[in-house]
Amino acid sequence: MAMTALAPAITRSREIIATKTAEVALKLVPELSEQTQENRKYFAKFVSVVGVLALMFLLFINTLLAQDAFTLSHLKLESKMVSDQREAIARQIDNLSSPENLSKAAAALGMKPSQTPTFLTIDPKIGSPGSGTNG
Repeated sequence: MAMTALAPAITRSREIIATKTAEVALKLVPELSEQTQENRKYFAKFVSVVGVLALMFLLFINTLLAQDAFTLSHLKLESKMVSDQREAIARQIDNLSSPENLSKAAAALGMKPSQTPTFLTIDPKIGSPGSGTNG
């Protein structure tokens, strides 16, 4: 019976403790003047604007780097194509300048192989102006 008689006192003391705790908690936060609150609002806006501008700048730089990467890959592909064309032309020149193809082209132009080949030898001692012989 004693517990039921104390129940209203216990609930009342809990209410008193709750209100005192709320008052203490509210007193922990200092009251700010309107000037201080406005300064904080402007600072928050400034920081937000700077953050947004920084993100926009990073996006711009990232876009430029991506464009450079696309340009680089395009130029590499173009360089490979030019290299392949150069190799194909070099193979075609080698094929056309082979002795067999040259003899066929000469025959088509009416040239005939020589029956008596002559070789030209250039001796620097013979026929030079200071050697004393004229010929």
